[in-house]
Amino acid sequence: MSTTRQDCEVRDQEDPLRELKSQFDLPAGVIYLDGNSLGVLPRATLGRVQEVIQREWGQDLIKSWNTAGWIDLPSRIGDKIARLVGARPGELIVADSTSLNLYKVLSTALRLVQQDAPERKVIVSERSNFPTDLYIAQSLAEQFGARLHLVDRVEDIPACLNQDLAVLMLTEVNYRTGYKHEMATLTQAAHAAGALVVWDLAHSAGAVPVDLNAADADFAIGCGYKYLNGGPGAPAFVWVHPRHVARAQQPLSGWLGHAAPFQFTTDYQPAPGIKRYICGTPALLSLAALECGVDTVLAAEPLGGMAALRAKSIALTELFIALAEARCGALGVLLASPRDARQRGSQVCLSLVPELQDASYAVVQALIARGVIGDFRAGDPSDLAATPHILRFGFTPLYLGFVDVFDAVEHLVQVLQKEEWRAPQFAQKGQVT
Repeated sequence: MSTTRQDCEVRDQEDPLRELKSQFDLPAGVIYLDGNSLGVLPRATLGRVQEVIQREWGQDLIKSWNTAGWIDLPSRIGDKIARLVGARPGELIVADSTSLNLYKVLSTALRLVQQDAPERKVIVSERSNFPTDLYIAQSLAEQFGARLHLVDRVEDIPACLNQDLAVLMLTEVNYRTGYKHEMATLTQAAHAAGALVVWDLAHSAGAVPVDLNAADADFAIGCGYKYLNGGPGAPAFVWVHPRHVARAQQPLSGWLGHAAPFQFTTDYQPAPGIKRYICGTPALLSLAALECGVDTVLAAEPLGGMAALRAKSIALTELFIALAEARCGALGVLLASPRDARQRGSQVCLSLVPELQDASYAVVQALIARGVIGDFRAGDPSDLAATPHILRFGFTPLYLGFVDVFDAVEHLVQVLQKEEWRAPQFAQKGQVT
């Protein structure tokens, strides 16, 4: 028996997390399926940022570093994010960007391996990893005389866990397909091979349960503007296992990572613990916005926390897959994400049959014109059969419901049946796709 819109209305009414949606300002007539790229604006953010601008900055000026606790924000928000990713208080810090934090931890990991096992010279990652991760790894491989080896399939990773491996660098949830790695299993296997592991949690933090300490991970970084709803360009975060923190100095030894930054000494002495991974002065307005976003996720704790969010996420994505295949399969839609929910993050990626591949971008644009906002990720033009164009949809359980899923698929049906994507304006690509 097929699912009806009325069935979805009942599920929304019975959803124990439904009240969490009231935390957000959502535009009328929009079904937002792109929270995996940029989270929705929390209602509290505008007032909080205005308070920082008007009172803390406007009235109290530089005094606010002390009176408003500006100096403590990286640690305070870090402790909040730690609750979402299985880190302990004082182990995680908010600082800089994802790319800079990856540079810090990958450099540190390579330096540790250089000290302990200099014969290990290989960094392993996926060819489908997010490009900034690969670019940073390429740069550091050159600096350390190492080699970056990219695998094309998840199944190829175990064979790379050998005596040559220095660092395994993975994004827990793949940005293109939504494939979710088994963090604990891969970390254990890499350690057994004598290597270290760096995890990118950009598509994990606030989306799926993460337990860095239980997995015995080495390093982790992540961003604040996706499922953490911190706003465009929100600061990132970095976590380093306590066993590694004091062993090697991170390479970006900025003044605020100094043990006593206001003594203004000319020699660098790292701050104790994770605070040494701060580099420059934090962006206070962005930090204020990020804290509001993190608080929207923590609001789920009395309702079951990340486990409850994950359960709803799976229910939403399962419904989307079932409806999309049932109603759009004959229209040329294929599932590009893992079918097994245990291997899937909080997103579902679709592709189109070969004869419709060139229409992928236009289909997404036609959906956006209807108020269904997802995004497009380009495939490999030289081999679209192996790496097709992707129609990517994120499902943030904080503010999405089952009716949203039903209606989104109905819009996709209409776009494909009526061939609305053929309208010339939908083929015009902006600078950001």
